[in-house]
This record gives sequence, C-alpha cells and structure tokens, in this order.
Amino acid sequence: MAEDLQITKGSKEDQYQSLVPQIKSLLQGETNSVANMANIAAALKEQFNFFWVGFYLVDDNELVLGPFQGPVACTRISYNRGVCGTAWAQKETLIVPNVDEFPGHIACSSLSKSEIVIPIFKTGKCIGVLDVDSSEYNTFDLIDKQYLNMILNLFTSQ
Repeated sequence: MAEDLQITKGSKEDQYQSLVPQIKSLLQGETNSVANMANIAAALKEQFNFFWVGFYLVDDNELVLGPFQGPVACTRISYNRGVCGTAWAQKETLIVPNVDEFPGHIACSSLSKSEIVIPIFKTGKCIGVLDVDSSEYNTFDLIDKQYLNMILNLFTSQ
C-alpha cells in the first residue's frame, strides 16, 4: 500500500471502519514492531486529530515511552500509577472522561482532558499499552474501545 492515508469524514464508527483496513494494509508483511507502532500512532492521530497517541512498553516494572505522535511525553510510568500504569496493572481498558478526576493521574500535559488506555497482550502477556489523549472532555467510548482493540489485534498478530 502507498503510505497515503485516506481520511474519512462521518461518524466515529465510519471513520474507524475506513481506517482499520488501511492500518491492516500498512502492517501487512512488516515484522518490525517499532515501525508498526509508529504507523498506527500516525494513522490514528491523522484520522481523528487526537491530542496525543502513543505506546508505552513494559520494561521490568515500568512502562517506557515508545513510538508516539503529539507533544513530548512522560518517559517512564510506574506499575499501577496514572491511567497507563493502572490499565497495565488491571489488564483492562480504561476510559477516562475527565483526567482531572482520575486519582493519581500523571499530567504529562495540562491540555489533555480525556483519555483511553488499552493494554496490549501478546501470547497472553501484557507487553505495553496504547494511550490516546484528547484535548476535549468525554471523547472516548465503547466504539473507541472496540476498534482500538481491533487495531491492536492486527498489531500483535504480526
């Protein structure tokens, strides 16, 4: 596939339905996980204009910043700290409508208002998280959870 992303207008679900096959095509045949994470982050940022999209990868008892799109970010996050560390510890997706109301939220940027964090599993083990932030409140919902999990499944099957 050419590296041009076809941006779709319409509902959030319409946008994801257009984006998922494009991401699948970008990942097809590429085994380098850094390259794949970089393209996933870029595609999500470009399609939805999210404030920040990126990956944190498990390294011992911390999450370490991986490929991302957006302003500079926190480099290391401890297990069970902030939204990312909590999603990792609980091994479940966290949707946070207002990050200021999340106990222990780590504010890498005061411009982030809502967030979704999805743990990434490979062979049954959590290897990291996908973190997506919005500069608006109440951005994320079950549609995001469904399609972002679908995208992560494409990533982990490579």
